[in-house]
Amino acid sequence: MSDKKPFEIARETLKQLTLRKLAPTPINYQLIYNEIAGIPLMPPFPADALRDIAQALPAKTPGQQKQRGLLEYAIDRLNWDGVKAALVAYGGFVPALGNESSPPVLAPAVAAAPAAPLTAPALTAEFFGQIGRLIEYAQPALGDDDPRFAEQTQTLLSAMREPGADVVAIKAALVHYSHRLSFAAEDQAEIKKTLLKLLHLVFENIAELSQDELWLKGQMEALMAAASPPLTLRRLDDVEQLLKDVIAKQKDAKERSLQAQDDMRRMLATFIDRLSEMARSTGYFHEKLEENARQIEQAKSLAEIAPVLQEVVGATREMARESKTASDQLQEMRERANHTDAELAKLHQELDRVSAQARHDSLTGALNRKGLDEAIDREISSVRRKDTPLCMALLDIDNFKKLNDALGHATGDLALAHLATVARECMRPQDSLARYGGEEFVILLPDTPLDKGVEAMTRLQRELTKRFFLAGTEKILITFSAGVAQLAANETGVAAIKRADQAMYLAKRAGKNRVIGA
Repeated sequence: MSDKKPFEIARETLKQLTLRKLAPTPINYQLIYNEIAGIPLMPPFPADALRDIAQALPAKTPGQQKQRGLLEYAIDRLNWDGVKAALVAYGGFVPALGNESSPPVLAPAVAAAPAAPLTAPALTAEFFGQIGRLIEYAQPALGDDDPRFAEQTQTLLSAMREPGADVVAIKAALVHYSHRLSFAAEDQAEIKKTLLKLLHLVFENIAELSQDELWLKGQMEALMAAASPPLTLRRLDDVEQLLKDVIAKQKDAKERSLQAQDDMRRMLATFIDRLSEMARSTGYFHEKLEENARQIEQAKSLAEIAPVLQEVVGATREMARESKTASDQLQEMRERANHTDAELAKLHQELDRVSAQARHDSLTGALNRKGLDEAIDREISSVRRKDTPLCMALLDIDNFKKLNDALGHATGDLALAHLATVARECMRPQDSLARYGGEEFVILLPDTPLDKGVEAMTRLQRELTKRFFLAGTEKILITFSAGVAQLAANETGVAAIKRADQAMYLAKRAGKNRVIGA
């Protein structure tokens, strides 16, 4: 490995291209760059040529069909060892020459005497043990609702584990058990399908009953989408998180609504009390005025009228004071009612905002930063629990600013969505895609060591070269540079992404459209 820095190697590579009078193609650049950097040159995986070979292989027997399927699987994953193993095994399923209609026989791996008979390996205790473990592993998925099926399973397992077991009897028992197993599997599949239907009906019912609650209706729609087949543990975890959000928001809304109802009840009670007091005061005032009127009528001099007028003035002032106090209290209650209405409106606006935000980027459908943080926490917990590798890839679209400047931001948005679509189609069900920044994405690759993570990003690059992005009628090749980091022991997700980000910048400086492991 050269001690030179990447930009020095890149500069020297360009000089050598000129000195050697070579065309500046990616292949020539890669050859000279690796030569200067001291990096061994790995020939590209001939996936297309191998697929042509796989399609040309005959598949007349079940054995040939199986091995051709394994070959295609290995080609898709760029696995040379798998290709080799599939081809070697395929050679053992060659039909006998001269008789196309005769049953296929296994060709011997080495030359043997023509008269030597072909014999199948003996059915050993180890073989029966493997079948027994296979049956045991399948039991949790089949449930324990049928006691007769459970009893039959235990009987078969006991028979296979007995020393010197009767092979013929076990074979007959396996035939009967396989029929019963198929019925149990069909029942479990139907139960799962029916439960999903019931779950969707519950979601639809809640959504229909909450037409005025847009935040709850949005959550129900998100739940229905998350609970649609095919189901994985990751999608079920998303459903659980959404349900927790719905429950928390409903609880908050219910508490605030009950508080508002209590406030309204207290205000109405106070209002009624004040009305009663005003009614009593008004009645007393009327009685007082009538009494004063009688006194005035009976007065025979001005001296007798003066005290009566003074009582009238005093009663009027008292009535005015009580009216002012009642008016002030009613105004205060009105302001409190308006404040409560405003608080409830603000709460529902917040619920609408949270529901709309969710955990996904609206443009690309990938996870947003909040969804990414939750996914990282979940994957790191799984890594610590299972002691499995976890890779984090950070990729950045090359020359994205030029694309935006030349074709506009709307086209740039479509390019981001195109990359996200291709990435999801290339990813495994357990992988997670998140939009990290403007044109940056993070892909979480659980159960993946560093070399396999780099291979996965390289496959995504190749897939993007096959699927051009269409801007109107113009075909545009989208490339990206990526850095991949494997989570180290006791390392945080933020630190791992930072290492992947540094590797991505090295890939940019090395010429873009590259993947570098951190």
